Parts: sequence; structure tokens; C-alpha cells
Amino acid sequence: MHQSSPRHLDGNALAGPLSEIFAIDPTTAWRLCPTCRMPYTVAQLHVYGPQPGLTARCPGCSAIALRLVRQPEHLWLQLGDSGGSFRFTLP
Repeated sequence: MHQSSPRHLDGNALAGPLSEIFAIDPTTAWRLCPTCRMPYTVAQLHVYGPQPGLTARCPGCSAIALRLVRQPEHLWLQLGDSGGSFRFTLP
């Protein structure tokens, strides 16, 4: 019987590539809005908040681009207007 290699890696395979992304100035990253198709950078987003967190919207159509909520021990990040959120443990 042959042992097959796994069809996928675990999330630890993203550690190196994501550390490169999160180490640069995030305001220079650009996004293409899935709603209105307008390209823009993070710096161009319209941000509302600060409570209960920050909500960043497309400057063209006001669709939610991201939400960011900071708690004493965690930072929550949601990309887009639906789906799950990422929780980061703060140092």
C-alpha cells in the first residue's frame, strides 16, 4: 500500500508569507471593490468609528471593505461585509 502525500498543508504554511505582508505599510495596499469594481487603496477608504470598532467603506459605493475591533487582549479583523473574522492575540 502506498502512502500518499497530504493534499493540503496546515495554516502554518502561511506564517512566512503573511509576516511579509503585515510588516509593510498597509495603507498602500489596494483593493478592487466587488460591488462597484472601483480600485482604491486602504488610505482612500472612508473610515467610521471608533466604537465599537472601525468600519472602513469603499469610497465609491460605501460597501464594507473591512472591520477592525480592538479589545484589551485581541484584535478582530473582518475582510468584506460577510464571512468570518480573524482574531489576533495582542502582545
